[in-house]
Amino acid sequence: MGGKSMIQISEEKWAKMPKIEDHLTETYGEPGTASRKEFEAKTEAWYYAELLREERKRQKLTQQQLGERIGKKREYISALEKGQTDMQLSTFMLIANALGLKFSLVVG
Repeated sequence: MGGKSMIQISEEKWAKMPKIEDHLTETYGEPGTASRKEFEAKTEAWYYAELLREERKRQKLTQQQLGERIGKKREYISALEKGQTDMQLSTFMLIANALGLKFSLVVG
């Protein structure tokens, strides 16, 4: 057989489970509020930094080597990858270009 097993949850149990939206609202505020927008922006920034980090690793580059390619110190690359500092769009594009990545905006 070897099929995937499925977890089944009753509707009653599902209704009692905490919902992520409730947690986000409790912790960061209602959607559209300044605090929630700030959280969402930081989350997106982390996501894109993670994409860059994974590509750096896939190419077997060290933080030092990537830093040298873009004229930044290894410590700065490390801080970006850990989400300890915000990255300017120009720095994001420098790193993306150094890794051979192309990004475009999609309006939709």
